[in-house]
Amino acid sequence: MSLAISCLSCSEKPDQPQEAPFIGRSELFIEDNRMSPEALWAMGHIGSYSLSPDGKKIVYAVTYYSVPQNKNNRELFVMNSNGSGNKQITHTRFSETEAKWIKNGTKIAFLSTESGSSQVWEMNPNGSGHRQLTHYDKDIEGFCFSPDGKKLLFISQVKTVKSTAEIYPDLPESSGIIVNYLMYKHWDEWKTTAPHPFVADFDGSSISHITDLLEGEPYESPLKPFRGIEQLAWSPDSKTIAYTCRKKTGKEYALSTNSDIYLYDVEKKETLDNITAGNGGYDTNPCYSPDGRYIAWLSMERDGYESDRNRLMCMELATGKKSFLSEAFESNVDHYSWSEDSRDIFFTGVWHDKSHIYRINLEERELTQITDGVYDYTSVKVCGDQLITKRHSMQMANEIYSVSVEGLVTQLTFENKHIYDQLKENRVEELWLTTTDGKKMLTWVIYPPDFNPNRKYPALLYCNGGPQSPVSQFWSFRWNFKIMADQGYIVVAPSRRGLPGFGMEWLEEISGDYGGQCMRDYLTAIDQVARESFVDEERLGCVGASFGGYSVYWLAGHHNKRFKAFIAHDGIFNMEQQYLETEEIWFANWDMGGAYWEKENRVAQRTFANSPHKFVDKWDTPILCIHGEKDYRILASQGMSAFNAAILRGVPAELLIYPDENHWVLKPQNGVLWQRTFFAWLSKWL
Repeated sequence: MSLAISCLSCSEKPDQPQEAPFIGRSELFIEDNRMSPEALWAMGHIGSYSLSPDGKKIVYAVTYYSVPQNKNNRELFVMNSNGSGNKQITHTRFSETEAKWIKNGTKIAFLSTESGSSQVWEMNPNGSGHRQLTHYDKDIEGFCFSPDGKKLLFISQVKTVKSTAEIYPDLPESSGIIVNYLMYKHWDEWKTTAPHPFVADFDGSSISHITDLLEGEPYESPLKPFRGIEQLAWSPDSKTIAYTCRKKTGKEYALSTNSDIYLYDVEKKETLDNITAGNGGYDTNPCYSPDGRYIAWLSMERDGYESDRNRLMCMELATGKKSFLSEAFESNVDHYSWSEDSRDIFFTGVWHDKSHIYRINLEERELTQITDGVYDYTSVKVCGDQLITKRHSMQMANEIYSVSVEGLVTQLTFENKHIYDQLKENRVEELWLTTTDGKKMLTWVIYPPDFNPNRKYPALLYCNGGPQSPVSQFWSFRWNFKIMADQGYIVVAPSRRGLPGFGMEWLEEISGDYGGQCMRDYLTAIDQVARESFVDEERLGCVGASFGGYSVYWLAGHHNKRFKAFIAHDGIFNMEQQYLETEEIWFANWDMGGAYWEKENRVAQRTFANSPHKFVDKWDTPILCIHGEKDYRILASQGMSAFNAAILRGVPAELLIYPDENHWVLKPQNGVLWQRTFFAWLSKWL
């Protein structure tokens, strides 16, 4: 494939010190009209967006990547709420983030590292007049001004664990870390700090009288690893802050998902109430109704089950009466927003692998689906009589759209149109297959461009992660169905047992039974699609990450020579090893059923009996193992062990290891290397 890329915003002046080119939107020519790794990383990634108080303007962020520089840069754009007048308003190297309208829409506040640390700045809506508002001594990770504009709520890290040098001042160069508690690491970092919410007075130009809402407490608010400002909320009268917190540490923290919503009195400087006391699972993302009568939040019911049904809850503040608003929707609520009159809540949620916008009326509890089609709507914000949302599909990355309450959809941004215009479309087919236990399973089949049913194509079975994450219509900049299909593969993506969007029974059949029906579902999907005349049964591959990586390792010992190549990324190879290596023990306890030493625990014993490493003697097919050494959810020792086992067994194998990546691959050059290695392996064996 031939592809040329140039940066639209790059400029160099002669006889001046050279600095790295500005990272902005890329222009490129794709000669063969097919997606490639380079084209994927040339795309702009649309991020967060914010509506002006009068609903007439939208500010949003786009992240651009430079493969040569191995960096990214985030820029801000402003457009009218109908999509007209779109203009880039920042052109810096400091990755402006978290843009919000302040001062009645006359200014835009944002985070920038221009001063050397992440601080809150403001500018005019046309991008002029940059001015620093905070000079806090640590990085600010997220922020939100109070409705009256007189206070700033922000997130920053506080130290919770002494360093070795603080314990032994005479050993300042020692690299040893002394650990005497669980959850000493999380996601991709050693856990020495916790995010705390702070509130400060704001006079329009600077902050003062800063207060830590959790002063002296070792707890996290918001919760790691994602710790976003959406876990905190102002009341409309600016007198109260609702915050999410799991007030646990050590072993208790590692075993429990029980977080709560607390109400903090800004004037008294104290937490007054825990409104979710008595609920055992996650309670997160509070949001007050515009009239101040209600507070809503997302809630999981059962402690230790991080993939429990995510329910939309609501409480009337005057009476304390609580309601399960999304009861009629037997799936997860992902994002929600109040109507301006406080009578309705709009939310996004997945059903049958399509994420749409729904409306719930508070009084009548009537559930109405607003959007339709083969898409994922990922957010929703109310803008007068319109909803502003982001949408993606298997064919297209996120763009911003406007949706009327009647469901009329208008695309507002066209960030990557110059790329899509050069690509051929893929046929995406929705199949309902009969499983081995007589149920119907949705399976997506994505075909190569210019698909010819008279030809024979290699096919890939895609094993989804999670394990309780929907296939839906996701667009990934790594596990991308379009780029797989554009390389000439038919992609088979089944919504096997354990995925949301098909009711709770379907979702929960995977817990404690990793090697059971969900694996039979995978084989059902590939077997039925492989019977088609255009599929070459001698060229079948199997790929997946996380639980999908576990699935690949498991199928490698049970596939009866169906597949000719395997690829596992960040997968579980040894279940006993995983139980003690992972940081979130609650996850292992729930999904595995307990510890491997619980000999009378039938569920746990079934889990560990199905550990992929116990079936290595049946491995006979080339396998590529990929892992990141900063992945503390599934340690890199799992991928290394699988690779070593394959080599010792005489099975052709390759290991791609990333010392600097976590459960994902985030750096541009690492991402391109991932794609090249992935397709080189498939090309070699299929």
